[in-house]
Amino acid sequence: MDTEGKVEIDLKTLDGVIFDMDGVITDTAITHAKAWKQLFDEYLQKHAREQYEPFVPFDINKDYRLYVDGKPRYDGVKSFLESRGISLPQGQITDDIEKETVCGLGNRKNKYFTQQLNEEGVRIFDSSVTLIRQLKKEGIKTAVISASRNAEDVLRAGGVLDLFDAKVDGVDSDNLGLKGKPEPDIFLEAASELGVDPGRSAIVEDSIAGVEAGRKGKFKLIIGVDRAGHGSELKKQGADIVVNDLAELLS
Repeated sequence: MDTEGKVEIDLKTLDGVIFDMDGVITDTAITHAKAWKQLFDEYLQKHAREQYEPFVPFDINKDYRLYVDGKPRYDGVKSFLESRGISLPQGQITDDIEKETVCGLGNRKNKYFTQQLNEEGVRIFDSSVTLIRQLKKEGIKTAVISASRNAEDVLRAGGVLDLFDAKVDGVDSDNLGLKGKPEPDIFLEAASELGVDPGRSAIVEDSIAGVEAGRKGKFKLIIGVDRAGHGSELKKQGADIVVNDLAELLS
């Protein structure tokens, strides 16, 4: 933990705050991680049999954090497979879930995620909601971003979709041709939709790729949320402050 107790932020220097969804607003990061593990372990077992190689399972802590967390789904598939020396054709977003392409595997992961979400529901971090409401009372605009194409459904299921002045998700990114994290495109688009300057805005992120994107986008303040014990990595990538929970930012 890099920061203990209450953390003071000068709200007068901010016109907007942009929140990542998974792991910051919604407790769906573990759901994503489990879906990724189910996908990759299935694929890696099959690949190992075919190549007469030992099966090395997907590490839900290390691999998730380094290769897929915060990234668009297909980018995550490609990034992790490359880490194992595996290259697959990109394919098309319409590929069947059984097709061995980047898009096919990504679509299969989405199926697993949706199944788990339907079974487990959506948990919202109450402290995050309280902070957002406090910011809005202070006249600070808020936006939510997510690489997920399911973001709107998740936010609606959690009852928090209407909290935000703007939303940019995976569907919007595809439509607008935005590059995924660690590029800053999605944050810059959210700032544009809010009508605020990144130099007077903060982002709140729990992923290494997201923190790096915030730094590339030259945002005024980057707040890292450490729910997985990697606060030092968030700090190393450029987080200005790191908290375990957004309750530490409440006045």
